[in-house]
Amino acid sequence: MREEQAWVVVRDGVRIAVSVFRPAGDHEPAPALLEALPYRKDDLTASYRNEYRRLCDEHGYVVARADVRGTGSSTGIATDEYPPEEQADLAEVIAWLAAQPWCTGAVGMYGTSYSGFNSLQLAAERPPALHAVCAIYATDDRYTDDVHYTGGSLRGLDLLDYVLYMTAMNALPPVPAVFGDGWRDEWRARVERTEPWMLRWLRDQVDGPNWRQGSLRRGVRPPESEQGYERIDCAVMIVAGWADGYRNNTFRTFARLRGAKRLLIGPWAHQSPATAHPGPHVDLVVEMARWFDHHLRGRDTGVQHEPPIQVFMRHATHPLPDLAVYEGAWRAEETWPPARLEERELHPNDDSVHAYVVEGDVGTTAWISCAGYLPWGQPSDQRTDDARSLTFDWPVDTTTEVLGHARVQLRVRADAPVVSCSVKLCDVFPDGTSALVTRGYLNLTHRRSSTDPEPLVKGEWYDIEIELEATSWVFEPRHRIRLALAGTDWPNIWAPPAAATLEFDAARLTFTLPVLAGPPPVGPPSLAVPSVEPGKAEGAAEGEPVVWRVEHDVLEARTRCVVKLSTRYETPYDARVLETYTGDIDVLRTDPAHGNARTTARYEIAWPDLSVTSEARLMFSSDATSYHVHIELDVEENGHEFARRRWTETIPRNLQ
Repeated sequence: MREEQAWVVVRDGVRIAVSVFRPAGDHEPAPALLEALPYRKDDLTASYRNEYRRLCDEHGYVVARADVRGTGSSTGIATDEYPPEEQADLAEVIAWLAAQPWCTGAVGMYGTSYSGFNSLQLAAERPPALHAVCAIYATDDRYTDDVHYTGGSLRGLDLLDYVLYMTAMNALPPVPAVFGDGWRDEWRARVERTEPWMLRWLRDQVDGPNWRQGSLRRGVRPPESEQGYERIDCAVMIVAGWADGYRNNTFRTFARLRGAKRLLIGPWAHQSPATAHPGPHVDLVVEMARWFDHHLRGRDTGVQHEPPIQVFMRHATHPLPDLAVYEGAWRAEETWPPARLEERELHPNDDSVHAYVVEGDVGTTAWISCAGYLPWGQPSDQRTDDARSLTFDWPVDTTTEVLGHARVQLRVRADAPVVSCSVKLCDVFPDGTSALVTRGYLNLTHRRSSTDPEPLVKGEWYDIEIELEATSWVFEPRHRIRLALAGTDWPNIWAPPAAATLEFDAARLTFTLPVLAGPPPVGPPSLAVPSVEPGKAEGAAEGEPVVWRVEHDVLEARTRCVVKLSTRYETPYDARVLETYTGDIDVLRTDPAHGNARTTARYEIAWPDLSVTSEARLMFSSDATSYHVHIELDVEENGHEFARRRWTETIPRNLQ
């Protein structure tokens, strides 16, 4: 493999930095695969190089990585995630790739998370040369299924992760060896003009144009149109994980796509399917190459003859926060929804009205809805949270296979204008262990609309429906299906502004499960298995032990979660990198309005003749009416201050 640095100058003069990886030696022109992301191709994500090498050397593709505008070694200002300018830039990059003598003119796009998002976005923009995409762990809805809001409420734990660390990352300089003369001036302009993205996200608490930008889905309430999906005419492969936060994109996007499509869903968290916990694992490079070989080269790789849906059905597995492997089996389906999928309604044998007093810290055993690397781990035994929730159980008499979205219909009333409802589906083992299968959440002010929320009227009954996140699970006989209702899902989601009392009318509760009836229509898929053992992959980082603690102050009735992660690694251009993330989040059990999050994200990059540091700190708190935000950014060059910025805002809670 040979690597070349290139620049694509787009319509307004911004230069997009592109690394091009081409097969070694003399080769005929090949299709090009593009990945574009803001995470700095030349240092912070250089560990991905083995993936590019394999696509290039083993499968004969030209692979291009681009820093989106205002990040890495590209010029310009990064104003937000996925702005229209970025999509226009990438359309020009695709046209540039297609026009190069080493390219056949056919381009594919792929990537994980951010670069999976913009793969779908570019598919909807329909650049002529873009023939196929592979979107890995990506969403079609930035408001409901991203790291910002869920069910109309602010996400909590994400304040200790991506939401802040992009402030520090966006303040790092272009790589001098790549950028060349003028890198320091570009760096200073970047630091002086780039605002923390999270401030815009916090001001935009309801769905609207900001969140529809970059979303294929055009809204949840009122009913969505298919405008975003129907614009896609290239081949689309979607890769999802049951422990990943973007799994809701899977079925609804697949069902609406009109062209060639494939859906691969494994048990994985937000990491490579070859190494992610939990397994079992799949060699996604091989699976992507089969997809692109057919749609960019016209080869018969078999993908066009196989059932387009390959899904890992999770079987009952005792929960662990660092679970390595799920029990289960791979299945193939030909359509979504499958013809054998039926809805099974469960009703409590109960006609009582149950009063439930909201506590601020219910949810710690469920942790975060998007697992990744530790401390962003997986759910543990749910029994302690179940005991503080309103639960309904149903015995399992025969093996029950669930695939898709469960949903619950409730009649509820409250004594406060802003309340939320957390819904969890659990599998209770014969020994009493409670495993989280899936969850849902709704700020009840968003019961009719996510664009125009309405406060509740004290004492008035409301009929609501909550859709749970997409899942697969096989319930075994002698187990119990459990529905757990609560008023919080903390710290995954920021707590509501009052310790309200909710009342649930059990006689009007319907829990609907999507159940597979009968045998699969076809045999299980045959998927490539990684040749490298998990933990042995090239470029693995080293660091201090991970911290993940949940603490309870008994007298103050305050619960606090503490996390810390530090990694050290080497990158191209003789650089050494140290990343450090620390943070804690707390809430009062008896007064959930009052919560705090404190986070530090720090990057240190040392080249042979230059060292830079970027550290961002967040102090975030809430009361019943407002969010209080203070962000500090300190940037250093060779140990001396380069820039110092501060932002302080009080942002009213908009029925949050």
